Amino acid sequence: MKGFFIFYTFLSFLTVPASAQETIKHYLSGTDKDHTVTWDFYVDKGRNSGKWSKIQVPSNWELQGFGNYNYGQDLNKPEEQGKYKHTFKADNTWKNKKIFIVFEGAMTDTEVKVNGQLAGPVHQGGFYRFKYDITNLIKFNEDNLLEATVSKASANISVNNAERNGDFWALGGIFRPVYLEIVPEVNIDRIAIDARADGNFTVEVFGNKLTDQYTVLAQVQQINGKKFGPAFAAKGAANQEKTVLKSKFKKPALWNPEFPHLYKVTISLKGPEGIIHTKTEQFGFRTVETRPRDGLYVNGQKVILKGVNRHSAWPESGRTLSKKLNRMDINLMKDMNMNAVRMSHYPPDQDFLDLCDSLGLFVLNELTGWQAEYDTEVGRKLVKELVIRDVNHPSIIFWNNGNERGWNFALDNDFDLYDPQKRTVLHPIERLNGYDTKHYITYDYLVNSYLYEQELLLPTEFMHGLYDGGHGAGLDDF
Repeated sequence: MKGFFIFYTFLSFLTVPASAQETIKHYLSGTDKDHTVTWDFYVDKGRNSGKWSKIQVPSNWELQGFGNYNYGQDLNKPEEQGKYKHTFKADNTWKNKKIFIVFEGAMTDTEVKVNGQLAGPVHQGGFYRFKYDITNLIKFNEDNLLEATVSKASANISVNNAERNGDFWALGGIFRPVYLEIVPEVNIDRIAIDARADGNFTVEVFGNKLTDQYTVLAQVQQINGKKFGPAFAAKGAANQEKTVLKSKFKKPALWNPEFPHLYKVTISLKGPEGIIHTKTEQFGFRTVETRPRDGLYVNGQKVILKGVNRHSAWPESGRTLSKKLNRMDINLMKDMNMNAVRMSHYPPDQDFLDLCDSLGLFVLNELTGWQAEYDTEVGRKLVKELVIRDVNHPSIIFWNNGNERGWNFALDNDFDLYDPQKRTVLHPIERLNGYDTKHYITYDYLVNSYLYEQELLLPTEFMHGLYDGGHGAGLDDF
């Protein structure tokens, strides 16, 4: 508790003004496959290479007629490089604020320049959100030039092994949105929530340039905006990584796939000049626990996971999807009476997880790694990017550290560094943390596991279209 103070319900008089400064999000690209923005583009190999042209962003460039298609297990994978250019204006109201550029996903190594200057180090890893502080690179009252160089093959051999040599398509390009985030100089960077079924609520607030002159306020609301319980607060403190706020709520509606009740919390930063920044996140109250030799319990009720593996892919747009496509996939799973989905073999876009929260679907979220793992240096960066992006989704109940021997054991404890819920970490196909996630089990293996083994059986792959008789043959026996 060192470095901050906790204020409980006697601060019920605190209110959060509706006029408080929220983060401004300014898109430079489109938002999905159906809403894109045209950028200048050049690819050095394959179709339509060697000349400047136009491309829709976000997209995989192969689906736009550039470069070469290749599957992860192809022996010949051209090392294409795409260059992007786009100009944008900076609004004068952004002066004296911090400006970040955010990439939701680009395959695979990405170098970013603004007005000819590097925004930061090259980002390695294709399925993760990353951002740079470009405040000092921005020009006002004139065009700003954004340049992004995307190398399909990574300079890091472990990234190639984990992401591009797997049993799935190896595509290239800026395939998820790009936008600016504009925030005050003193601001809320991110928050991490732990909301339990008994009403206990903890939120970790990570701020920039906080001192004890600032107070961090929290107000929980129902999804319709109606206040749920009193506001509560904690003092900011200099040289502290985070400020922690706690409260207890009476009889919250709980989140589960049958009744996916959601709430939201607005975090506000109050200084001598008043409220200077607010940030709102959705969450759900729920508790997940593993009982050895018994089962998985959610909110005190035993749960049997019935699910499917899901790749983020569409024939006409590659890995650039849309809310409509994500909703279609989730509804298909729920129509099959499923309650769970595994993200094989990389984290999905944010829309998919938002829909899992609101429609009700358990999620096994997965760090990329198909029979080969990230090295520890780059892996630690990517675990952090994965967890801080997705930590507040109540639908996520497990983290998967890679797949089928694509695990770096040195990364197992890193998930807890950013997750106050301390979700269980799994190694798909291996026994770990009370679960046997063996793939392609036989009927005899299933029976013996039930009779004799200590771990809970959670085969994260079975009934493969290429195995077990093909596409669900023998499912009645299982």
